[in-house]
Amino acid sequence: MDVQNAPTTGGSTPTVWVFGYGSLCWYPGFEYTDCITGYIRGYVRRFWQGNVTHRGTKEKPGRVATLIEDKEGITWGCAFRVTGSHALDYLQQRECTLGGYVTEYIKFYPRIATEQSGISGEAFPALVYIATPKNEHWIGEEPLLVTARQIVECRGPSGHNVEYLVRLAMFMRDELPGACDEHLFELEGLVRRFVAEANVQLELLLVGNVTPHRIRRDTHEEVRRHVTFEYTSRVPDTKLRCLHI
Repeated sequence: MDVQNAPTTGGSTPTVWVFGYGSLCWYPGFEYTDCITGYIRGYVRRFWQGNVTHRGTKEKPGRVATLIEDKEGITWGCAFRVTGSHALDYLQQRECTLGGYVTEYIKFYPRIATEQSGISGEAFPALVYIATPKNEHWIGEEPLLVTARQIVECRGPSGHNVEYLVRLAMFMRDELPGACDEHLFELEGLVRRFVAEANVQLELLLVGNVTPHRIRRDTHEEVRRHVTFEYTSRVPDTKLRCLHI
């Protein structure tokens, strides 16, 4: 473990990296000092978690992302460096108390490595919020058509469920072009189709109760040294190549 990137708890200002793979990618909602793109291994992203507090109701639970263990899986997202307890308290309320998620530390692999930024090609621990079958909002695996139709029909206090999905897919295409997530993009395609069939303007569903702001990610990219890898959500060990310089 790189000591520089390990969580610190000295004094009253702990510093930790938080990995986002859902709405945190486009709306973190807290202050942070750095944001970098990358991935974690051993998990895949699935819309198997119900949501009744942000993107749905008790009568019509929305569908949001969680992580499912898969030894060949890779999940792309972004990591935020936060200092102090305010952001972590906010996330505890948003993800755990209201969302039903639990926390784990998982190795995060930066997409870009550079000596000048202090970010190396080595993985470092990041705090991750994961929904498990033990929480009351768990949906589990269901036909993708069912998930897509539920997303199209659901809205919650934070906005329409369609916004959650489509903005996440937009993040992947804009920030990680070439990265593959078959589950996410197939689900997005179905949702877009159902919205069009209902003669609803997609843009109207993307106007939620939160206003996404442009997030500056990978600000060290101008002085980057690339870490080579295969862009995919499922990578056999024989194809995954990371260059540690």
